[in-house]
Amino acid sequence: MNFTTKIPISKSDKPIDYNSRIVSLGSCFAENMGEKFCYFKFQNIVNPFGIIFNPVSIENLISRVVTNKKFTEEDIFFHNDLWHCFEVHSALRHQNKEMVITNLNALIDSTHYQITNSTHIIITYGTSWVYRNEQSGKIVANCHKVMQSKFGKEILTVETIEKSIQNTIDIIRKINPYCAFIFTVSPVRHIKDGFVENQRSKSHLITAIHNLQFAIHNYFPSYEIMMDELRDYRFYAEDMLHPSQTAIDYIWVRFFENYISEENFSMMEEVCSIQKALSHRPFNPDADSHLKFISNLNDKIIRLQEKFPHFQF
Repeated sequence: MNFTTKIPISKSDKPIDYNSRIVSLGSCFAENMGEKFCYFKFQNIVNPFGIIFNPVSIENLISRVVTNKKFTEEDIFFHNDLWHCFEVHSALRHQNKEMVITNLNALIDSTHYQITNSTHIIITYGTSWVYRNEQSGKIVANCHKVMQSKFGKEILTVETIEKSIQNTIDIIRKINPYCAFIFTVSPVRHIKDGFVENQRSKSHLITAIHNLQFAIHNYFPSYEIMMDELRDYRFYAEDMLHPSQTAIDYIWVRFFENYISEENFSMMEEVCSIQKALSHRPFNPDADSHLKFISNLNDKIIRLQEKFPHFQF
């Protein structure tokens, strides 16, 4: 794809390489980018507490992790035959109460270690719209299909988001003063809020990030690339809301061109060739040509693993 106009993106002053340790947090687009990091064998942890869309919920989880504030019975509730937690994604629900608490607290420990030892934190914000639990008065990360009447819906102000982002940075800096931050806004449109409301939501996020002098220098415009470089419905999935795989691939290319060290591009090509070879299905698995192909492929993998032991194919 050739585009006559591209959004200018500043090169990172701390580029990502194969020795980097990345923690990706946020919306479902963070998962899309995380899959790319995993495909190319970068050291990357994605959303240990599941997909989280709004800045306040991300801040609250980060605060809990950094301060090592463990979950208790007061933080979970029983609904539809399962135990849930309003602070995390529904993927972490369980039919056993003790297991939910144990699993969540294990994630606090592992995420604390990951953030402490990370070189890069990538945060993808999805929406400014939040739901506040009427009983507790707290903003929830996920409603878990509890009756809508139990929540009040509101939009976070630019000032609130700005403060939340700064708090998130400051909290992480307490245990990792040298990690680099990359902020982005998800290109996924939240049309369930309404077309106008979605634009308003995204604009609040973008404005808040740009109000922070620190954050703007570490801003990757994934939302703007989707809206202005890929402004055609052929770049959307069937639901016309999520980016298609072609769009995800394009945005990824724009990302690694500016945020990944150029010295790693050749290694990425090698990893990609191995991944494609591993997905190859032979007509005759017992043929000499295929056995030789497998042997050469294993030699390549071993050679790369000697240089980067964390590579797992």
